[in-house]
Amino acid sequence: MNLFRVICIVISNVLSIVSIAPYVRDTVQRKTKPRIVSWLTWSLLTGIAAAATLSAHAYPAAILLIVETLACVSIVVLGWRYGERDIARFDIVCQLAAVVGLVLWLIFNSPTIAIAAGIGIDFIGGLPTLKHTWEKPYEETWMTYFVSAVGCLFTIFAITELRFDALAYPLYLTIMDTAFTLIILFRLKRSAAPAPTPPRL
Repeated sequence: MNLFRVICIVISNVLSIVSIAPYVRDTVQRKTKPRIVSWLTWSLLTGIAAAATLSAHAYPAAILLIVETLACVSIVVLGWRYGERDIARFDIVCQLAAVVGLVLWLIFNSPTIAIAAGIGIDFIGGLPTLKHTWEKPYEETWMTYFVSAVGCLFTIFAITELRFDALAYPLYLTIMDTAFTLIILFRLKRSAAPAPTPPRL
């Protein structure tokens, strides 16, 4: 493993660890209100994806996913203690879809199929947070998603072989975290914009 890859992996994992700090702080202060359903799904899926990428010898992605799993679990614990425990009907539907996908995933004995299915389930599990982000952007922490996206990007830089099992999850996480960041910032800007002045008659 060359020096550049080592540096990228170190930076990626440091950023992944650092990214969770603002979210933890805001959750404890009750500013951020995580959707437990999403974070629980992400905890489970990133953990299994870490095992799948590890078995495929995609070590940069595996290390990233192990760190991401620990971060997601910490948010589940803190969110349950300090956040809102209400579960909407939309949350239940998404969770059921994620469970169905997970069962189908476990049928296949293939890291590639497991990772592809995991990405789909991960997205479905994240829909409650995506909905929450759009409706109440002030209850989310954009900095966490931004720093996480940069960390995932460094993982991509560390990958030497353009294989699906090595590239798919880091690329997906980069896109998703970037999307969350942009949505939060856009919605915050819109909600802070002054109301238009009615025309004079």
